[in-house]
Parts: sequence; structure tokens; C-alpha cells
Amino acid sequence: MAKGDHLSLTFRPALADFVRLQHDDARDRWVLQAPERVLVLDESGKAIVDCFDGNTSLGEIIDALVTEYDAPRDVIDHDVRVVVGLLEEKRFLRVEDG
Repeated sequence: MAKGDHLSLTFRPALADFVRLQHDDARDRWVLQAPERVLVLDESGKAIVDCFDGNTSLGEIIDALVTEYDAPRDVIDHDVRVVVGLLEEKRFLRVEDG
């Protein structure tokens, strides 16, 4: 099973309370900061993380990104699930079922 495959489309991801999305001006990149941990985001990861508000479901996030980037749904679905799965595994994320 790939990362994030277990997630229902009704899950509503949000960054954990102790995680901050921050731009690293010195290196011109986006990072997620948590106590004693930093995760560097690429452009796709940043676009996905921007959608994590705790109210929007995984399915709605996927739909919005498919529309915004005019990309195949299966590709966006895979990318979103991988990012959510990775962040969940690293405990940067809280995921609630809607």
C-alpha cells in the first residue's frame, strides 16, 4: 500500500497546532517547521499544504487542484495522498474524518 492510500476522501487535513508554514527567505524556499524538525516543500507540496484548513475534505482538495492545474485526477490524487501520508507519518498533520 502506498503512502496515503488508507485515507478516505472525507478526511479533512490540517497542520498540527505546533507546525508552521514559513518561507525561508535566505534559501528562497517554503518549509514546515515543527519543534526540532524542518521539512522542505517543493512547489507541488506547497500547493497541496496551502489547501489544508481542517474544513476542506481530501476529495475537495483534489478536485480544486485538478481544476487549478488542469491535470489528470489520478495524478493529483496520487500526489495529494503521498504528501498527506508523509505529513501524517511525521506527525506534522492532524487528519479528521468528515
